[in-house]
Amino acid sequence: MKFILLILLCLCVPALAADIIEVSIYADESYPPYSYKENGEARGIYPAIFSKAFERMPAYKVHIKPVPWKRGLMLMETGQGLALFPPYNRPLERPYLNNSEPVLTEQVVAFCSENSMKRRKHPSSWPEDFQGLKVGINAGFQIGGDKYRKAVKDGKMFEDQAPSNRSNILKLLLGRIDCYVNDRLSILWEIERIKADGVYADSSQAIVEAAVISQEQAYLGYTNRDNGRYPYKPDFMRALNQILTDMKKSGEIQKIVEDVLSK
Repeated sequence: MKFILLILLCLCVPALAADIIEVSIYADESYPPYSYKENGEARGIYPAIFSKAFERMPAYKVHIKPVPWKRGLMLMETGQGLALFPPYNRPLERPYLNNSEPVLTEQVVAFCSENSMKRRKHPSSWPEDFQGLKVGINAGFQIGGDKYRKAVKDGKMFEDQAPSNRSNILKLLLGRIDCYVNDRLSILWEIERIKADGVYADSSQAIVEAAVISQEQAYLGYTNRDNGRYPYKPDFMRALNQILTDMKKSGEIQKIVEDVLSK
């Protein structure tokens, strides 16, 4: 009898294991403190939030994989990946994404060199008071607003893309760009790391927070170009949205943010 029960148990275990769905979610590898790669692993605010959320989804085993932002967008556009974080809502530029429940609200600002802001209005109006300047953004980001993008298209402002926060901030400190546009917290966090690494030399250009551009909500963006490759996607989206809603209402997401920033 015991032998028969043992056989039945062995038959059941693989079946139970097979019920757990393996899922890969992609994360921006160069957007600290929100999302970045460290020793090959995803680190930062969003990986911490989503890791907690995925623990409450027992039907799924989720792997978070850091990738360059532009590669992550390509995976979504071609349907080769299920989801990527943390895009802003850009339905016209990224029609291939369906977004989750909003996760966090970020404040987008322009940091500029003091020299570039001399003889300009203060406080400044974006982008009207920044015409003629070269603005750095992270490669693959849709940021700065419609008026800014029109100014670039019309040749009234100039855009220069670099792969990461650090590379853009270093270009700003060296005077190779006039301004850098990104999330405020992300810029300040990286400046402190640059100082700690001894890269912020006395000869570096002084920089100032020159304008608040917008408030942006960040999401988990799901591909809608998968052609049924991920049949579990509707259930996954519903379950995660409810968990994110509960985490926001309870204050858990804010606590995770504070915990990550305090380390």
